[in-house]
Amino acid sequence: MEDLTEQQNATIMSYKEWALTIFLASIPIVGFILVLIWAFDSNTRINKKNWAKGTLLLMVIYFIIIMLFLFMFGGLAILAGMS
Repeated sequence: MEDLTEQQNATIMSYKEWALTIFLASIPIVGFILVLIWAFDSNTRINKKNWAKGTLLLMVIYFIIIMLFLFMFGGLAILAGMS
């Protein structure tokens, strides 16, 4: 049974599977949940798992950058409105 799982994880995904994966991951809330599942599920193919972990890392980086800009420029707008 374990050999079958290793073989399944080692198989290469087709372009159709990648297209469907990327499409589903781009749906706002559902995509985030799916990326979390793909990143940490033990039955997910290894290349999809690595892609999901990289995507999660980028999501965290983008979120941090957006929050920095929001606080920086939002704070400047509030200060400019006070004067």
